[in-house]
Amino acid sequence: MRYLPLTDHDRRDMLSVIGAASIDDLFVDVPEAARLDGPVHGLPNHASELSVERHMTALARQNTVAGEVPFFLGAGAYRHHVPASVDHLIQRGEFLTAYTPYQPEIAQGTLQMLFEFQTQVARLLGTDVANASMYDGSTACWEAIGMARRITKRGKAILSAGLHPHYVSVAKTMAKYTGDVLDTTSPWLVPDMDVDRLIEKIDGDTSCVVVQYPDILGRIADLKPLADACHANKALLIAVVTEPVALGAIRSPGEMDADIVVGEGQSLGVGLQFGGPYVGLFGCKEKYVRQMPGRLCGETVDADGRRGFVLTLSTREQHIRREKATSNICTNSGLCALAFSIHMTLLGEAGLRQLAATNHANAVAAAERLAKVPGVSLVNDAFFNEFTLDLGQEARPIVRALADKGVLAGVSLGRLYPGEAELANGLVVAVTETVTQEDVEALATAIEEVLA
Repeated sequence: MRYLPLTDHDRRDMLSVIGAASIDDLFVDVPEAARLDGPVHGLPNHASELSVERHMTALARQNTVAGEVPFFLGAGAYRHHVPASVDHLIQRGEFLTAYTPYQPEIAQGTLQMLFEFQTQVARLLGTDVANASMYDGSTACWEAIGMARRITKRGKAILSAGLHPHYVSVAKTMAKYTGDVLDTTSPWLVPDMDVDRLIEKIDGDTSCVVVQYPDILGRIADLKPLADACHANKALLIAVVTEPVALGAIRSPGEMDADIVVGEGQSLGVGLQFGGPYVGLFGCKEKYVRQMPGRLCGETVDADGRRGFVLTLSTREQHIRREKATSNICTNSGLCALAFSIHMTLLGEAGLRQLAATNHANAVAAAERLAKVPGVSLVNDAFFNEFTLDLGQEARPIVRALADKGVLAGVSLGRLYPGEAELANGLVVAVTETVTQEDVEALATAIEEVLA
């Protein structure tokens, strides 16, 4: 039974205060054609709990479960093995029900976890500091662009062609309200990233250059020349990492002098989960810390000299003067951040490097096998665990045909870039430690059959 505390008298009082004659008056701005004139078509008025469970189970069986078939999807969300201990620990009551601490010093356990998370993220990204997490990678990317505008007092951001199109879409949505100019373009099916093009575009109006590392096609580049070019023009370099496991094998963006490094932490501790919730990573150079969005937890000692944790920096208007706020992001993805931190702790530095090495070795073996399929060519020969194939014909129908054969082959570039004919043949393939030799052979065989 629903709990409806308001009486008809209460509703009449509220309507009279706002000057509405009835509840229907609250919807006058909704076009008549968009209003329902009865129950939603096809839904029963009532059903038993048992019948609902059976119906939902039948619907769930229509899904293809990642762990039950050869699985090569990536493009920003990756299937890695998450130890059972991660889920066990995050479901402890003190963690599972914890919310963002509004009286932070009381929540010492939460603050300590976030402090450890920040330390891990900063070391992983190669930055001086990292915040207590963001909603996800795409919002972290936009927040970095906004941060660059505040620091440089400029409003033009140059976005690499290899930046994930979903991240670009979020940035475009937000830029409508800030006036930022975003210089964007689509990628090309070529082996190298567009570093030279980015350097040529930097001018006196540029606030930042945003580059993904590895990029949407899996390509990797030395970011140091790009960082130098940015700094020569008093602009910032923002690096976006959607696959943090890669940083166990390749140089971190911070080592290459990136000013702000953001990304998605889903790969560590967080399953695919139909696309969320995920956890955004955000780190930067120390000199920019006061323009960093979100919150920062710090370590101190109490009056008795005992180790303790405090909320060191909080930049939301709820905590400080509105005109000084850098963002309205406050509620970090706490549970996902905890899962990330636990998984990182279980791996340690040696474990992360070993995991990265396994991913890369599996990807190299898969790329070599798939490149032998007649009609298929490998676009990029430098990659971590994700690479792009040119199938010689439109990839989307091939992906669907492979799915019918029980093989989830990857992400077609035609899906990510609809209407871009020159990208239609591209297929992004991700190979993690969960992929076996048998999975790769199944994919290669299935592609051969479909292309024949």
